[in-house]
Amino acid sequence: MKNKKMKWLSLLTTVGLSIVLFSCNTDNPPSPALSPDKALGTFVLADENLEIELVAAEPLVEDPVAITFDAAGRLWVVEMLGFMADIDGNNENDPVGRVSVLFDDDGDGRMDRGQIFLDSLVMPRAMALVKDGVLVAENKPLWYVQDTDGDFKADTKVLIDSTYGGSGMPEHSANGLWRGLDNWLYNAKSKFRYKNVDGQWIKDETEFRGQWGIAHDNAGRLFYNYNWSQLHGDLVPPNVLLRNTNHTPTSGIDHGLTLEREIYPIRTNPAVNRGYVPGTLDEQGRLLEFASACGPLIYRGDALPENYAGNAFVCEPTANVIKQNKITEEGFMLSAQAVYKDREFLASTDERFRPVSLAPGPDGALYVVDMYKGIIQHGPYMSDYLREVSLKRELDRPIHMGRIWRIKKKGNQRKKITDLTKADSKTLIGLLGSPDGWTRDTAQRLLVERGNAGTSDLGKLVETGSPLGRLHGLWTLEGLGVKSPDIYLSALSAEDPGVDQAALRILGNLGFDTLHVKAEIEQYVRSNYDGASPLLQMQMVLSTNQLDSEITFEIAKKFLKRYGALPVARDVVMSSLQDREATMLSDLLENPDWKTYDQNREIFIEMLATSVANKGNETEISGMLGLASKKLPGAESWFQPALVNGILNSRGSNEAGEIAFSARPKYLDRENLEEALKKKFTWPGKPKTEVAESERAYEIDRELFAVGRQNYLNLCASCHGTQGEGMKRFAPPLKNSPWVTGEEHRLIMIVLHGLEGPVTVNDKTYDIPDILPSMPSFTTLQDQDISAITTYIRNSWGNAAEPIKTGTVGHIRFRTQGKITPWTASELDTLVFDIDLSR
Repeated sequence: MKNKKMKWLSLLTTVGLSIVLFSCNTDNPPSPALSPDKALGTFVLADENLEIELVAAEPLVEDPVAITFDAAGRLWVVEMLGFMADIDGNNENDPVGRVSVLFDDDGDGRMDRGQIFLDSLVMPRAMALVKDGVLVAENKPLWYVQDTDGDFKADTKVLIDSTYGGSGMPEHSANGLWRGLDNWLYNAKSKFRYKNVDGQWIKDETEFRGQWGIAHDNAGRLFYNYNWSQLHGDLVPPNVLLRNTNHTPTSGIDHGLTLEREIYPIRTNPAVNRGYVPGTLDEQGRLLEFASACGPLIYRGDALPENYAGNAFVCEPTANVIKQNKITEEGFMLSAQAVYKDREFLASTDERFRPVSLAPGPDGALYVVDMYKGIIQHGPYMSDYLREVSLKRELDRPIHMGRIWRIKKKGNQRKKITDLTKADSKTLIGLLGSPDGWTRDTAQRLLVERGNAGTSDLGKLVETGSPLGRLHGLWTLEGLGVKSPDIYLSALSAEDPGVDQAALRILGNLGFDTLHVKAEIEQYVRSNYDGASPLLQMQMVLSTNQLDSEITFEIAKKFLKRYGALPVARDVVMSSLQDREATMLSDLLENPDWKTYDQNREIFIEMLATSVANKGNETEISGMLGLASKKLPGAESWFQPALVNGILNSRGSNEAGEIAFSARPKYLDRENLEEALKKKFTWPGKPKTEVAESERAYEIDRELFAVGRQNYLNLCASCHGTQGEGMKRFAPPLKNSPWVTGEEHRLIMIVLHGLEGPVTVNDKTYDIPDILPSMPSFTTLQDQDISAITTYIRNSWGNAAEPIKTGTVGHIRFRTQGKITPWTASELDTLVFDIDLSR
């Protein structure tokens, strides 16, 4: 395998079209469209105890990209008919898209008829069933659409957000409209969420997530992905890490659950955009790794065996497969591993099988949205290679096909669908504890939309129901606008972490305004913290943001003592310290444990110092400078540099990134002071200094540099040291390293794919046991994060090299498609990257 992987290095010289079209031969004849019955015969399920069934097909459904079931079991479909109607993607902005409703009249599980609910849409991509209507997302606008007479045809259409979609490009625009457990509608490829409050649609900023598709697990954690990284998720509740405006978090959200990128198609995949890149396909012409991961779903149904509960499923339409991952929860951390090591959950020999999204159903089954299309690469990104292959293999015709499939346990009789629109509130409250996730979610939505659910029945459920019933009961009460804290306080039993977490979150949103609420939460935290689960301990820390500093600091120190090595733990604590960072610094100085050096303590002290400087209070910053000049027995060797680094990494109070003081800080009178620290401060009458000739001939974005430092501390410092000095038994130095300041493509490739074996830095060879056997891959990081980290390390500790652009990272990621194992130094030393990185 390793020798085969090395073949693609020849791409580093110009690849001509004659070489590129290696797949366009008699081994890859045309791939004709199959009838639904014949297509059914092409599927291979890894689990022989499951079966796949057809639910709907063309002409009933055409070019489907998203589905959802309403409370009566009707299937709503978003149809993107304008997408790649020909090889050039002409007339993409024609209003030919639609939303349809499909009906299963005889209850056999196969849709019998359809009704166009709304047509004349431009590239529709998402929808959500809401009170008295439907939210529909087009290429850019978001609409609230109503059927006022019950004929399943839209009668009114109101604009909610004209900029919802952003760019309007199919794979780079907002989508999802996924209803979270907390009653907000979340989106992929977006930093906004939506909610109807008292009849008004609210658009609220949140963290940016994913690319195509979004889902949640039973705990309400959100999951999403990117075409090159199959599964990401939230470790913390939405928006909590954004509360402290003095701090920029770099963890907790967009956590990559797995580095696994390998896939196992059962047919050749010549029609992939990167097919001409050696290493993209194996010897049989099959795609080696994810190229278009999308549509993730956490299975929460009850029609598959119990061992499927909580598993993550990810679509890969380019390879005609769906991957299954088992999610592992360790404390509040999440990871995922492929269930099958040499095959996929579902694979097809039909090249036109294009799973683009997944959905739960009212019968507990797993539903697959199959766009059933020859060409799925968007026109602007189509390579000459793919265009040629697609035309020669006649993949551009026919168009406007599509299928919906259902996967369930083999031989099991399908569960009868109940019309929940006819259920009374008491029945719906009972269904909040259903073993099926779709049923719980739908019951919660209906109760919130009706607005007349009896809070007494919900209160009983919250106190005595099953854990899932109590969890949904709490969020139903929140959705109903119940603001009395007592009902949420009654849920704080410390018996189930998820229930207690939800109660604390809701109480936090309401605010600890009354003395009895504040006192009860403080007592609850003090009494239960030591014996609580890691997940609940994390929430307790988050909830101390509204408690007095004494308990806030007490719990924070306990939390950091146990979890301080985890970046998310440090960010969680920082989120609870808004405007109390300086006091926390002083408190830690009085703590004997914090006098002893520990790298995680050093990182946290630097984070505190940055936040104090970001706040911009001159008195607090002066006090911090005083600490930096003070003799601290046992700690001065690391505590003071951490304070200085924190100040240097702050955003400053003016456009130049300087910290504005009313007068020259006395600290600057010290001898042997870093020049950078002198430049960091400004004050009235500060002398203007000439720019030294030795200064860099290029500019570095201050915000990018600051994010790079933060990411470096969280991801790299544990092996390379906080100052790039390297660490014995872990990793070589980055300071004065040609691997860092040399050719940028080598550094990017190391960060993306890792490095193993001996490596030489400044004539000294590092190998095991002096360093770890290999540096891990960071391929789950965003291009901009890798740009920030590499730019930071290339311009710190005396290093000086041009910043690395985000586009360059993306270009290298594309060019090294297929690299699964880490690089070796000898590979990189002999590599000639003969391409234009500025493209």
